[in-house]
Amino acid sequence: MKFAFSPEQEELRRFVRQFLEEKSPESAVRVQMDTEVGYDEAVWQQMVTQLGLAGLIIPEEYGGSGFGYVELIVVLEEMGRALLCAPFFSTVVLAANTLVAAGDEAACGQLLPQIASGETTACLAFTERSGRWDEAGITVEATADVAGADVGAATQDASASAATGAAGTAVAGSWRISGTKTFVIDGHTADVVLVAARTPQGVSLFWCPGDAEGLTRTALSTMDQTRKQARLDFANTPVNLVGELGAGWDVLERVLDLAAVALAAEQVGGAQMCLDTAVQYAKDRVQFGRPIGSFQAVKHICANMFLELESARSAAYYAAWCAADNSEELPVVASLAKAYCSEAYFKITADNVQVHGGIGFTWEHPAHLYFRRAKSSELLFGDPAYHRELLAQRIGI
Repeated sequence: MKFAFSPEQEELRRFVRQFLEEKSPESAVRVQMDTEVGYDEAVWQQMVTQLGLAGLIIPEEYGGSGFGYVELIVVLEEMGRALLCAPFFSTVVLAANTLVAAGDEAACGQLLPQIASGETTACLAFTERSGRWDEAGITVEATADVAGADVGAATQDASASAATGAAGTAVAGSWRISGTKTFVIDGHTADVVLVAARTPQGVSLFWCPGDAEGLTRTALSTMDQTRKQARLDFANTPVNLVGELGAGWDVLERVLDLAAVALAAEQVGGAQMCLDTAVQYAKDRVQFGRPIGSFQAVKHICANMFLELESARSAAYYAAWCAADNSEELPVVASLAKAYCSEAYFKITADNVQVHGGIGFTWEHPAHLYFRRAKSSELLFGDPAYHRELLAQRIGI
């Protein structure tokens, strides 16, 4: 297994960083985090047309670039560094991965080309009010909506409906969902909603347009204002089946592992930015006639930040290579990377505030933006304690 980026991947990093430095500086992040939508549509379209990021990991047969997970973490690391406000994580990492993993050719053929082209944004709704990230946390039920037909016929009708409907138009599906999903990333703006619900066969996946009948979307007030979340209320909402009945959790389990790896890479990028700013401030800030970086206490803080960062980077990179190679180790290393990178990122952001002293606690300084993102990311997809328990189960302890 090769643990080095190719020249092409490093060039991708350079292009993405240059783009984000121009289009997503701190001033732009502060503007977008205060808007209801949460991102700049013009910048999002430039990401799609100039860099092709929306279709990065979408297979070529569906209009994407067909790159792997290594390229994805290169991009996500830079996005985490810039605190990018955009529907990339929800649309590409969550929704696109779910469609590909489900293997539904009709749904993929209809939705993935629109995602790759930037015409459509999407989200994945599976977490409920319980806040659980496991299969037992999915309690919202989907009911068949085909009079006089058995479940098998309902499945065929739903697939046909998905193949012929338009993503932006309400489609009369063969299933209906009632219930509430919450903590849905970009759920209030997504053009397409993928949703997990229970059926008699088990957890299954469905999709509906963002403006579907009976769907109410409410933006949530969150700690991390750079990543918007929403509550989705379904009231007998018509939806279309994605993949096989009862196979939804198998798909979601893999997608959540991939999302954990992607989030770990994003956390590494944010941690690197915090270390860079802390070290630079320690060099520039003069106290008692010399730079504060010359004091042993500050040196120790920066050294510990570097150690935490490099350890997190190793975990994230190894998990990414496992994802790219479709390794059997992925479930184990995904939980390991999520647990370690979450704690490391949060500690580094807190240390960054300490190095900056009084200015680090102010609203005007960007340190708190990374601190908030770190805490939110720590809880997203399960906190470190949850993933350590999951890791123990997966290795048979």
